[in-house]
Amino acid sequence: MTQTSEKPSRATDSEIFEARIDAICRAQYGAPVSHLKRLSGGASQESWQYICDGRAYVLRRNPRGQNTSSNALPKATEAAVLEAAAAAGIAVPRVSYICAPSDEIGEAYVMEFIEGETIARKILRDGEFDAVRPNLARQCGALLARLHQIDVSALPELPYSDAAGELEKYTGFLRQHKQPHPVFELAIKWLSDNLPPEKSCARGPALVHGDFRNGNIMVSPEDGLVALLDWELTHIGDPMEDLGWPCVPSWRFGQHDLPVGGFGQRAEFYDAYRGEGGEVDEASARFWEILGTLKWGIMCAVLMSATFESGADPSVERGSIGRRSSETEIDLLRMLLEQD
Repeated sequence: MTQTSEKPSRATDSEIFEARIDAICRAQYGAPVSHLKRLSGGASQESWQYICDGRAYVLRRNPRGQNTSSNALPKATEAAVLEAAAAAGIAVPRVSYICAPSDEIGEAYVMEFIEGETIARKILRDGEFDAVRPNLARQCGALLARLHQIDVSALPELPYSDAAGELEKYTGFLRQHKQPHPVFELAIKWLSDNLPPEKSCARGPALVHGDFRNGNIMVSPEDGLVALLDWELTHIGDPMEDLGWPCVPSWRFGQHDLPVGGFGQRAEFYDAYRGEGGEVDEASARFWEILGTLKWGIMCAVLMSATFESGADPSVERGSIGRRSSETEIDLLRMLLEQD
């Protein structure tokens, strides 16, 4: 009788990843990991929820642990900005641990889990959010005013970006694409002719979130805005950028009569910002709405598609976002004709 021996099976990537998370939990909290799962959303970054010692945490890292974006902050810097925001009384998740190279999961950090909803379709349409939806624009304006008053001198070095630099950068991405987009070219011409002054408010450059919009704000049915997420694009720049970006038509998800994220009006958004000590340059905020619409169109047509095609992020979500560039072309035409 011949005996055969079975070769031990090789651990899968998911098993290795979970084992490394487990090692972090045991080292930092003295307990094993359980209920590890990837959270939906976040086309540019990964978020993994798990339970450790009876508490819920979220680990945030670059796709597959690799930095696929030249714009994204190092995760340690992002975590430092989150800690500064929390110290300023801004609703953000509390950072619990910054991962080290020895953890072997790439750049990442761990934060405490906050209960709430980020899916725009639910926030804008589900009945459970009816009571808090009318106050969201004011909550957003007040939060941004506090954010823009943070003293950046104690923070790690952050990139600087102004309107001219952003327009030049995204024009460059479009030129490299070498595909015709006449509407984008028309928008570039308008934006070049209407650049805001370098200081569009009395305070000058400030800490800018860089991606303040539906999808990155967490809302609860009881309290409304409970957290601002996804800080990888934070930089020093024009605070009006953060007032323009949530009004980009793509972030209204069909609720076009409510320009602030599909849930509010600009007037109440601006009033709350001013009420917390912020100063609004409405012409500059409008410029950033149009530039934001152009940026998102170019991101869809060029950057998202390229990242998918290169294999850096092969997710279906990443690849499918490219189709949305045509929506932004319609939006830009309406905005340039002052029909928005």
